[in-house]
Amino acid sequence: MARRREQVLDAGIQVLGSEGARRLTYQAVDAAAGVPSGTASNYFRNRTALIGGIVDHLQELERRDWEAFAAAAAPADAGELATAVGRFLRYATGPERARTAARFALYLESTSRPELRPALTRGREAVVGWGAEWLRRFGSSAPQRHCGILLDYMDGVVVRQLAFPDEDFDPVPGIRELLSGLLDRSPQDRTADGESRRTG
Repeated sequence: MARRREQVLDAGIQVLGSEGARRLTYQAVDAAAGVPSGTASNYFRNRTALIGGIVDHLQELERRDWEAFAAAAAPADAGELATAVGRFLRYATGPERARTAARFALYLESTSRPELRPALTRGREAVVGWGAEWLRRFGSSAPQRHCGILLDYMDGVVVRQLAFPDEDFDPVPGIRELLSGLLDRSPQDRTADGESRRTG
C-alpha cells in the first residue's frame, strides 16, 4: 500500500514538473504511474489532497537530496563550497529537472492556495539551516541572511536554466563571485579598520 501511494506521488511530481499544474489530473497521474484507473483517487479524495500529498512527498525527497549532498560535499573552503553548490544545481536541472520544475509549479500554485505555503516554507527553512552552518564556518557575519541571499540567487539560476536550457551550463563562477561578496569582511570590520587607519 505504502509503495503504491509513493508510486502515485512520484508520478504526480513528474506530471506537475513536465506538464504543469493544469495537467495534474487523476487520469494523468494514473497513466504516468502505470497503475489502474482510479488508483490516485483512492489515495487522494480530491485534487487539494493530491497536491498536499505531492508537497509533502516533494519536501521529503528534497530533504534526502540535501542531506546526501551535505554529507558528500563537506567543503573545506568557500571555493569548494561553490563547486559543490554548482554540482547540486546541475543535478537539480539535469537528472531531477522534472522534480525541480514541480517545486516551482507549487510555488506558483501557492499564490492561489495559501494552505500550501507552510509546508513549502518549512522546506526552505530547513535548507537555510543547513546552508547557514556552512556559511558560518567560512566566516559569514550573518549566515542566515546570507544563506537566504544565496538560495534566492540559486532559484534564479535554476529558473533561467529550466526556461532557457544551456548545454554549457556552469553556475560555479557566479556562485563563487557571490560567495566572495557574502563572505567578505562584515561592515563592522571595515568600519573598524577605517577608524583605526584614521587614528593610527
